[in-house]
Amino acid sequence: MLRSGSNDARKAACHNAAMVQTSRSFIHVGTLVGDHARAAMLLTLMDGRAHTASELAGVAGISPQTASSHLRRLLDGGILAVEVQGRHRYHRIASTEVADMLEGILRFSDQRPPLSPRAVRVDAGFRRARTCYRHLAGEYAVAICDHLLSTGAITAAADHWQMTAHGADVLRTVGQPLEALIARSPQVTPARYCRGCLDCTERRPHMAGMVGEALLESFLQNHWLRRLAGRRDLQVTPAGQEAFRRLFDVRA
Repeated sequence: MLRSGSNDARKAACHNAAMVQTSRSFIHVGTLVGDHARAAMLLTLMDGRAHTASELAGVAGISPQTASSHLRRLLDGGILAVEVQGRHRYHRIASTEVADMLEGILRFSDQRPPLSPRAVRVDAGFRRARTCYRHLAGEYAVAICDHLLSTGAITAAADHWQMTAHGADVLRTVGQPLEALIARSPQVTPARYCRGCLDCTERRPHMAGMVGEALLESFLQNHWLRRLAGRRDLQVTPAGQEAFRRLFDVRA
């Protein structure tokens, strides 16, 4: 009986130790993303591109030396990754999982009412079309996703989305054959070809996964969307308005 009690005590101690370690890790991640300067840099990197330390320092309004210190913490914490090209170091979001975490924080923070009518005007472009890491988000993205689902290009279950033969034809129409995507990303499993990502402003899903990335890439290459310097907002071009209306029944 004493031995049983001793075993229970050891199990409880191990459980408590694991909880303490998990809590510390949780707090550490919160601290990493909760700093004003680091948050500004992370939001900039949510455009899905890689940026230099100098570019991120300018966005955060801090010196390059201070930015390097912040970036080192984010790299050590697994939030960012770095790519070296010659003398230049380019920083990017480390993974889709990190991007999903940051987008989740944005969804939660967006539940608060705007501070002023001016905030609503400023956010109009952000709500219309923007990058969400490497795929499209906003009103246009949700409308396109709705069309893909309603026309059977994509089938959606609670935990799994799947592209149909019709969906593969749609991809081919915009310039991204599914076969080429699979060949380009052989490590991606079929379950991650396409998935829903809850939009932080529309509160309905837009298209993520490899298909979502391919759609955004095609829209940019076709000049249907145009990047805006230093912003996640995307400009919908006249050619894009016509193409989105014709292919996805999206009305401006």
